[in-house]
Amino acid sequence: MNHRFNRNGPETRTTIIIPNYNGLSFLGPCLESLKQQTVHDFKVLVVDNGSTDGSVQWLREQGIPSIFLDHNTGFPGAVNAGIRAADTPYVLLLNNDTVAEPRFVEFLERAIGRSETIFSVSSRVLQMHRPELLDDAGDMFSVMGWAYQRGVGREMKRYDRPCRIFSACAAAAIYRREVFEKIGYFDEAHFAYLEDIDIGYRARLFGYDNVYCPEALVRHVGSGTSGSKYNSFKVRLAARNQIYLLYKNMPLWQLMANGPFLAAGIAVKYLFFKKLGFEKEYRQGLFEGLKTAKSLQKTPVFPGRFKRELTIQMELIAGTVIYIYELSRRKLCQTAGNL
Repeated sequence: MNHRFNRNGPETRTTIIIPNYNGLSFLGPCLESLKQQTVHDFKVLVVDNGSTDGSVQWLREQGIPSIFLDHNTGFPGAVNAGIRAADTPYVLLLNNDTVAEPRFVEFLERAIGRSETIFSVSSRVLQMHRPELLDDAGDMFSVMGWAYQRGVGREMKRYDRPCRIFSACAAAAIYRREVFEKIGYFDEAHFAYLEDIDIGYRARLFGYDNVYCPEALVRHVGSGTSGSKYNSFKVRLAARNQIYLLYKNMPLWQLMANGPFLAAGIAVKYLFFKKLGFEKEYRQGLFEGLKTAKSLQKTPVFPGRFKRELTIQMELIAGTVIYIYELSRRKLCQTAGNL
């Protein structure tokens, strides 16, 4: 299998980086789908995050090009190791709990090649067991400080047009490798959750675009590593990382302008997680974020940034409207389905 995943010809443009932590049951189907791609001139690199489920032995037996980390560095640590090891113009990040459709790589390479200003391209991510429904059509951000998956739970056919998005979903997205040297890599302080929104936000401040490619299809289990949609670990880290995201990227004027909406967003989330029994973890995450955010490096100020901040502010407002609309449509569909 090694020779199928270790191409290095003159036309090799992409290294597919698959972070893995105790995902042995997912690796086979994921890698098999890459063997079925319509383009074959790409490389695959699995970055194992200190797995203990037999993943390391299996990867070695199969001859899959891999980096073996001695402990779990989180998603950002794993993908950063892969990005730094890559020598191709593009890196494609792919979760281990995915199965790519045959033209997935072809369409992503084509989309990112259209302009040097494109930093990332997000694919159309479908739910593994209900592929007629979306899991993600690009990530969005709102004035309430909420990041969300565009189109999640809605019919996949509704999101069939390419467009600009706030950030690519790093579960299945291609990135221009050289840009990382300019804007920085995924922030390893996040460990997990919102690191893709953070780097997408950073790229926007530097003047790059993130776009959505509906032709690139991939099926995704979702929460394959964390194990569930909501748990203590995820709630605490997501709350902390929300503070990190805002502190690093949003200037003072924007924090003040959005202050009432951010406060409302935190209050609504607190009540939501209280209903689920995770209010303690959510509160701990917020306090941890406030306590430790100052140790992080903010996105630098440079000429032209203020104009981009204004553009982003308009997009945050639009993102809020889109979120409310999509939420209302999902609720309406659920109600209709129960009649």
